[in-house]
Amino acid sequence: MLAWPLSPKGGPKGEVVLSIIAYSICSGSLVLVNKLILHFIPFPSLVTTCQLWATLLFIYTAGFAGLIEIDPFKWKFVVPYLAYTVAFSLGVYCNMKSLSLSNVETVIVFRALAPLIVSILDAIFLGREWPSLRSWGALSLIAVGAYGYATTDEQFQTQGLNAYAWPTMYLLVISFEMAYGKNIIKSVDLKTRSGPVVYTNMLGWPPMLLFANFGGEFGRLKELFAENSIYMFPPISMALLFVGCIIGTGIGYSGWWCRGKVSATTYTLIGVMNKCLTVLMNCLIWDQHAVPAGIACLFLCLIGGSLYRQAPMRKTEEVDEQSLCKEMCAKKKETETSSVEMLPLTNRGRSAGEASPASG
Repeated sequence: MLAWPLSPKGGPKGEVVLSIIAYSICSGSLVLVNKLILHFIPFPSLVTTCQLWATLLFIYTAGFAGLIEIDPFKWKFVVPYLAYTVAFSLGVYCNMKSLSLSNVETVIVFRALAPLIVSILDAIFLGREWPSLRSWGALSLIAVGAYGYATTDEQFQTQGLNAYAWPTMYLLVISFEMAYGKNIIKSVDLKTRSGPVVYTNMLGWPPMLLFANFGGEFGRLKELFAENSIYMFPPISMALLFVGCIIGTGIGYSGWWCRGKVSATTYTLIGVMNKCLTVLMNCLIWDQHAVPAGIACLFLCLIGGSLYRQAPMRKTEEVDEQSLCKEMCAKKKETETSSVEMLPLTNRGRSAGEASPASG
């Protein structure tokens, strides 16, 4: 049984479940589609930029048509989103580089390690208790599965640690992004569901173009165009890119929707769990999947993630809230008492008589 406690403040249970399903479908399918896109269009930063632009085009077109409402673009909202945008852009780039240099299972295993780091960040920065013994056991199971997968991975055996440089960077960045994203939901007051999507995509595409420049993608694209003109990419690649843009828009909305309904660690675990479907699909249609023993270790990671139980909020915070409430009530009574003492003696007696009819 999956241990995904849902916060009572997160909204109706049906909406929480719907947000989880939507995010799971988009997240699981986007990994696979991007892998196929990069097979035909080996330019990860430019592909990501196209997906970000497509999302913005959809949002502002729908807003212009009056179909949706959009938060205005304000500097006071830009500042808190800058750090998240840097992490978001770097995470997307690391993910795309990982997919282009290794197999899908490698990326998924490193993503499966993220709950361990996010649970620590949850406890230190987001006011939650440290994981229970059961949860530590589940996280340890994830680590064991990841280690078992590494021992069966051919790329690790031939390339060593170099095969895991980008996945490791992706793990660290995505862990920070998950925790900081939850903090933004709690602290930044945007009115519409499109708001977070607009800010992350609007602030995200300039860094992606910088990554493309640093990675030499513009030079390689120019050479490819000189050799093949407008026929440098097959028609199937354009169809896949279009599908990727649609899914990218969907994950922008569903991701922030789901993040607002659950805790940072739970949100991270949902991302890990839905990768199970990705693995099954990858084994069916892609020839770069891991050996059976490696896939077994991958599922061991997923089982460990499913056993994790979300830690509750710290009790000290609840005690502080109760103490604050009692203090406010005491001050209110003290103010009322002072007001009565300031009344003239005759009015005070009349008030006492009215307050106690039986005394008359």
